[in-house]
Formats: sequence, structure tokens, C-alpha cells
Amino acid sequence: MGLFTGELRHGAQDGVMQSAIAEAFDVPPAAVRRAAMLAGDLTDVAATAQSSGAEGLQRVDLQVGRPLRPMLAGSAPSVEAAYGDGADQQFDVECKLDGIRLQAHKDGERVWLFTRSLDDITDRLPEVVEVVRALPAHTAVLDGEAIALRADGRPEPFQVTGSRTASADGVPVSTFFFDVLHADGRTLLDEPLGERIAVLEQLVGPENRIPRRAGADLAQARAAFDEWVGAGHEGVVLKDPGVAYAAGRRGAGWIKVKPRHTLDLVVLAVERGSGRRSEWLSNIHLGARDPQTGELVMVGKTFKGMTDEMLRWQTRRFTELADGPSDGWTVRVRPEQVVEIAFDGVQRSSRYPGGVALRFARVLRYRDDKTAEAADSIEELRRLGWGND
Repeated sequence: MGLFTGELRHGAQDGVMQSAIAEAFDVPPAAVRRAAMLAGDLTDVAATAQSSGAEGLQRVDLQVGRPLRPMLAGSAPSVEAAYGDGADQQFDVECKLDGIRLQAHKDGERVWLFTRSLDDITDRLPEVVEVVRALPAHTAVLDGEAIALRADGRPEPFQVTGSRTASADGVPVSTFFFDVLHADGRTLLDEPLGERIAVLEQLVGPENRIPRRAGADLAQARAAFDEWVGAGHEGVVLKDPGVAYAAGRRGAGWIKVKPRHTLDLVVLAVERGSGRRSEWLSNIHLGARDPQTGELVMVGKTFKGMTDEMLRWQTRRFTELADGPSDGWTVRVRPEQVVEIAFDGVQRSSRYPGGVALRFARVLRYRDDKTAEAADSIEELRRLGWGND
């Protein structure tokens, strides 16, 4: 009931709930998936399946003003890996901005702005509303990003942009679109990307379109990646120009590539796990060296990237290193174990004493060949986070 009503939000269960609707009301699973994609609300889909069956589900269509689930990208560790054996193939390559994913709806003078989680934040982004309202279409649905940029065109840290999801106050954001799903009564979801881009270019001027390189080979894609990452952006998205818009799913035709940063940090403490990890020590506290004081400064936590074998090992290891009183949840340990951490970026943080925090940190491996004195310093994190300030 919590999943249906939205009180419980757990995306991993979404496919299970769709299958349950199909079985409960004896309708094809494909019809449920399509309706869920377009309606964005499983409660409405379940009600339609119950009252009107498969025929009713087929009538569910894109509706301007009602958000639909955004298409998501798969990921690859490098541009070369994304091209794979087909190094001679061509992708459309787009700059990956680290902004607020927006779905913009326009119906005459009325505009709605929805986040990737389908929250309505129209009143918080008036400058984006003005851009959408000025588009030369009576009705339109577009996919894009809003991002705060500095005077030199480099992006602000994500927290600066992200704060605009909560308030209209703050640094102004720029608007960039990369797809169009509907234009003047025409739904474009099933059209290939190349056709959708042609419509987008008719509606949106270049100043409000995400930079892209059409038909790029491997060398051109690599050059675009280097250029845009060098300009401070998050990476690239490689797109197959022939794919339709797979709303609500990670389509195989979109592949994101971001640079991976790694550092060697020290484990300061570890938290007991919950659920299936309840018998193990799981979430580790990470510290970097402060070269000024010689102390270790906490810069984040993570429980990601850990296999069951790793969890068993670290439970034994940190039990041996336990040092000082425990509150029953967090176990303090002697700062001896070095761990190699991968992360996507660094952001300012008032939560940790070093003033920085890792974004999307995950464990790669434990380093028994390094001592805590050889761990990376907090100055290296700060340079990664805002070395161009």
C-alpha cells in the first residue's frame, strides 16, 4: 500500500509492482509498462487496469502538464569502452551537465517544470519558465537541465545549482534542452532521436541547447570528452541517433561516461549494517590526511561497492581494530586500514570538519600495501572540488 500511495518510495520495487498489476488484473505486462511510463503514477495505472483492462491502458497517452518518467542512461567506464568493438560506429555525443534534470511542459502561457523524481518545482525557477514560455509552440514537452554557470562559462559546484530546487532565491540558472517529447499535438516518444533533435532545433535556439556533436566517431567522441571535462563539466552522454525515447528506463541507446577519481583514504570508524547486512560491519567512515596538523579529517562515508566476501573480511578486520567505546551502532577503529575509494566529485560540506565531502563514493579495494601515513591529503580533495575558484 505504501508503494501504491507514494508514501514509500523505493524505485527498485517499481518493476515488481508493475508485474503485480499485470497479474492482479490479467492484463499484458507490456501494456502496464507503457501506461506507467506515460502516467508516471502506478496508482492511476492500477485503477485503469482494474476498471478498463488492457484496452484502457492502451488509451493512456502523454498529457501536457502531467510528468512522465525520464529516460535514463546506462554507463561505461570510458569512451573507448562505450564504443567497444564497434570503434567505427558513430554516436551523437552530448555534454553531460551536472545540473537539475528538468522536464518542461508548455500549454499556451502555462508552464510546468518537473524534476527527475516528478516533483513540481515550477515556482522555484522563474528564469526557466520564461525560456519555456517564449518557445514557438503552443504545446510542448522537453527534456533538459538547469545549471548555474560562472561568468567564464564554467559550472558552479552542484550544491549551488541544487539549492534552487528548494527556493527561487539564489544564483540564477541557465536553461539547456537536449530532447523533445511532444510538440504542438504531436507525440514524439516513438520517433528516433535524430527526428526528435530536428524538431528540437526548430523550437529551441542554440543558446538553450546542450552542446552536442552529431555522428561522432571514437576519436571525435574522445576529443569532446576531454574538451567538456576540461571545461568543468561532468562528462558526456553517447546516444544512438536511431533510438526511441524509453521513458522511465535505462535505455541501451544512451551511455554516460564520467571521469573516475580515486584516492587512498583511511578508515576511521565503521557502522553496523542493517537488513541483509545486519550481521556485518558495513558503512565505513573515511578520513584524509591534513598536512598542516598531521591529523586525519573525515570526508565522508560509504557502504557501496562492497561484495559479501569484502563485508566478511572487513567485519573481522575492524573488529580487530576496534578502539574505544561504541554506541552500539558505530565502532571506532584504530586509523590503520587504507582503502582505495572511487568517487565522482567533491563538494563543499558543513557536515564534515574538513569542509569537503565525496560524491558517490564507493569501495574499490583495501590497500594492505599502504600505511595511513601514505594516504592522500585533504588538499588533494579540495583541488579536485574547486581548484579553479
